[in-house]
Amino acid sequence: MARRPISDLEAHLGYWLRFVSNHVSHAFQRKLELRGVTVAEWVVLRDVYGEAGISPSEVADRLGMTRGAISKLVDRLAEKGLVEREAVAKDRRYQSIRLTSDGRALVPELAALADANDLEFFGALTAPQRKTLLDLLKKIVRAHDLKEIPTR
Repeated sequence: MARRPISDLEAHLGYWLRFVSNHVSHAFQRKLELRGVTVAEWVVLRDVYGEAGISPSEVADRLGMTRGAISKLVDRLAEKGLVEREAVAKDRRYQSIRLTSDGRALVPELAALADANDLEFFGALTAPQRKTLLDLLKKIVRAHDLKEIPTR
């Protein structure tokens, strides 16, 4: 019985996606760490930015994260003075979170780091190539109904 040839590791799109993703993510993580936040914290800060107040459960749902994970992230962000909690008068069990002035000031700086990181890695592509790549990746996300936001 003849065996099928085994494909080379480098023949897989997943290999190259992971290879690029790891480098893009690691570089961004290093940039954020210099500002005192993690990638997961950045994702929460960016999601809450512009909200007058939002429940942690809404953030969890929007980001495809567990309520426990969001709770831990909010705790860390509150300790850093970047978000604040407020109990809602009608129901003390319900909390609303919003960015502090320090948090609101930090988000545009971090967004600029994200933009610079993208340019650093994807600047080798033309604008139409970047759009094509983005469209293809979004098509894969839709085809597999992927919901969870990457935070690592």
